[in-house]
Amino acid sequence: MSMPLSPPPPPAIAPRQMTLLRIAAAMAWADGNLAEEEVEVMLKKLSAVFAKNDAHRSTLQKDLREYLVQNIPLEELVPQVTDPAEQELVLRLGYEVIASSSLSPNESMVNEDESKAYSKLVALLGLPATEVKRIEAEVRDQSKSEEDIVGAIVTALSSFARGGETSK
Repeated sequence: MSMPLSPPPPPAIAPRQMTLLRIAAAMAWADGNLAEEEVEVMLKKLSAVFAKNDAHRSTLQKDLREYLVQNIPLEELVPQVTDPAEQELVLRLGYEVIASSSLSPNESMVNEDESKAYSKLVALLGLPATEVKRIEAEVRDQSKSEEDIVGAIVTALSSFARGGETSK
């Protein structure tokens, strides 16, 4: 008989940062695939943002990997985000994730699974339609200069991590 799996110990980042990271990962999982290359880049960049020092970085990479590869339902994560500024950040990250595939020359449209996940995210957040449209427009404008989705996620999380709090 196998032992029950227990969740890994949480990485040494703030619980609110972890929730945002998990939501971004859930959106990246929407199409059923989280590419190893994406995971490696996210680990490298996020550990640089969250690590206290170089020695802490490799431990943090291992801990973050355990959480990135988990596909946790949005319904469990989104209700934990109650701050309006964090809700906006979550929506921005979610839209960046699904919009990234439509920016690829090989894919002209957001796939159906990503679109459904994004619609679910919007509904769970409950933001006014005018706010949703404003954020989507900002992401589209920003995406023209953004190198990739991982960079966009890391930039948003880095800004959040350095400030410790979100504010408008």
